[in-house]
Amino acid sequence: MANKTEHPMQELSKFLPEGSFEQVVQYLHQYKVHLTVSKARKSVLGDYRHAFQGNNHRISVNGNLNVYEFLITLLHELAHLLTFEQYGPRVPAHGKEWKTCYSQLLNHFVSLRIFPPDIERELKISMKAPAATANGEVGLMQVLRTYNKNTPSGKTLLSALPEGTLFKLDSGKIFRKGALRRKRYECIELRTGAMYTVSGIAEVQLVVIKN
Repeated sequence: MANKTEHPMQELSKFLPEGSFEQVVQYLHQYKVHLTVSKARKSVLGDYRHAFQGNNHRISVNGNLNVYEFLITLLHELAHLLTFEQYGPRVPAHGKEWKTCYSQLLNHFVSLRIFPPDIERELKISMKAPAATANGEVGLMQVLRTYNKNTPSGKTLLSALPEGTLFKLDSGKIFRKGALRRKRYECIELRTGAMYTVSGIAEVQLVVIKN
C-alpha cells in the first residue's frame, strides 16, 4: 500500500477531463467505491476488486496517465463493478456481460462531449467490440498517448516505426521490428536472435547503427 495515495474527492478532479468530475463522483458514491490513485505500474493501468464481507468495491488507477486515459481506464474498471453488480462473480472477466457494461459507459461519457474528436472517434470504434486490455486497443492507445505531457524524450510507439527498424527497450535489449501478428509485433533480439512479441503501444527508442 505504500505506493498508493488516497485522494479526497475534490483532488480527483485534477486527474479527470473537464466536464466529467460530477458524473464520475456520482458513480463512486452510488456504488460505494474506494478509489485509489496509484503510482505507475508497468503491468496494469488499473485494477478492480469487488466488495467482500462488508468492504467497499475497490478500484485503483495509475496516476501518471493523462486525463483522458485516466478516465477511460476508470470506466474500464467501473464496468467490472457494474458487471459484478448485475451478473454476479461467475461470468467471464471480459465476457459479453462486461463488454455490454463497458460499451454503455463509454457511450454515456462520449455523449457528454468531453473527449477531443480524435479520441471520440476511436472510442466509438471500441464500443462495438471492447478489448480486454490496452494491447487490444492499439488505435485508441496511439491517439491517447499523443496527449501525454511527459513522453520520454527520444521515444515513440513501436507501431509508428516501419517494419525492419531497430529499436531499444528500457531493458537495453535491441530488436528489429517484424510483422504484426494479431495485436503484437514479432521482433528479433539482435544479440541472441531470439524471437519476441512486443505490443504496438510499447514506448521504444529508435536505434541507428552508423557504418
